Amino acid sequence: MPVFRLRRQEICFPNPTLAQEDGLLAVGGDLCVERLLLAYSHGIFPWYNPGDEILWWCPHERFVIFPNEVHISRSMKKYMKKHEVVIRPNRDFADTMHRCRMKRELDEGTWISDEMEEAYAALHRAGYAVSVEAFEDGLLAGGLYGVVIGRCFFGESMFSERENGSKLALIGLARLLAEQDFLLIDCQFHTQHLESMGGRFLSWEEYDRLLQEGLGQNFVQKDS
Repeated sequence: MPVFRLRRQEICFPNPTLAQEDGLLAVGGDLCVERLLLAYSHGIFPWYNPGDEILWWCPHERFVIFPNEVHISRSMKKYMKKHEVVIRPNRDFADTMHRCRMKRELDEGTWISDEMEEAYAALHRAGYAVSVEAFEDGLLAGGLYGVVIGRCFFGESMFSERENGSKLALIGLARLLAEQDFLLIDCQFHTQHLESMGGRFLSWEEYDRLLQEGLGQNFVQKDS
């Protein structure tokens, strides 16, 4: 199966089902708001090393968390009872994304480049990228950011500043989304951490059905 090359002059993607076995669908193009929205609305997302050409992915199987099924372990419930936890959506989108970048650069390297930060800041200004931050006893514990289209949340990255910080942010996000009747949190790829929080695989057919059902409604989340 060929990898499709995108042109900057034309905002389009090949059929997502044409992705290679590892999920790679296309290369090239740019990260303008219009292209990113088109990509996410078809289950496609960018992921590439800084300095390389943009790679666009659409895995055949998708790892998702249903907002009303997020798993909170017994130990996590006890932890949350011991601390005052406050969730603040859109506290500081740019800061949250940069913290995600810095944590990964220190650990295993990151795909979050200057180009990515600028692109998702533009998505945030357009109302399609959001962050969620968790505060524990008045201190920033962790956060995450992602893209929202209709009733679907596409998770991008998360960070922790304190023990369980990213878990607190994910639990807070799931509760916010469940209250607003969101259908899914698209985790894109499997990790043990996300599986422990209730993530599971969907076939492309199941995922695409939910994606189409979730499109077309607006997510409205005011800054706190």
